[in-house]
Amino acid sequence: MCNFESAAKLIAMGAIAVLAATSLAEAEQGGKYWVPTAQSATALASDARKSEAPRAVAETRKRSANARMHDQAAPKGKEHHLILQVNSNDPAAMNLTLNNATNVAEYYKGLGEKVKIEVVTFGPGLHMLREDTSPVKARIEEMALSSPEVSFKACGNTQEKMQKAENKSIPIIKQAEVVKSGVVRVMELQEKGWAYVKP
Repeated sequence: MCNFESAAKLIAMGAIAVLAATSLAEAEQGGKYWVPTAQSATALASDARKSEAPRAVAETRKRSANARMHDQAAPKGKEHHLILQVNSNDPAAMNLTLNNATNVAEYYKGLGEKVKIEVVTFGPGLHMLREDTSPVKARIEEMALSSPEVSFKACGNTQEKMQKAENKSIPIIKQAEVVKSGVVRVMELQEKGWAYVKP
């Protein structure tokens, strides 16, 4: 048993020595160690470029998008247009709409570019612009003074239906203008290229 273990160890050590000697002999060429040729170096560089290509493309796209977004050489005369729709009687949604309008107006003011923002209300959203029920009336009055690029449109169809349902006149705040149809107003502005957001 002892002889068998010794013989196995001796055979394993011999195999390791042969493998090591063969590897060294192949690595040496005329006393010098192998040096990569121009062809193998090109292949390695090509493989490295291939592995980096997806990351580089993604990085280039990201930089291009940022450059377009913050291009200071962009024409200063360009005017941006945004529609914000409100069709629910939800004070949180109304405040979010006013926050969005303020943020967009300030962003373009900071870039020195013009922007027009129109808040269009219809259905239950008309409460936003009702003199008697608006939970954001004070904010709108403030915005009318500080952000003249933001305007407010009230749906005339909704106003008429509310007048019939409540059997009384539905007053609209003085900062808003009544249009025949809020939905048609949104459609027409979109057809002119305005961006549309429903907060």
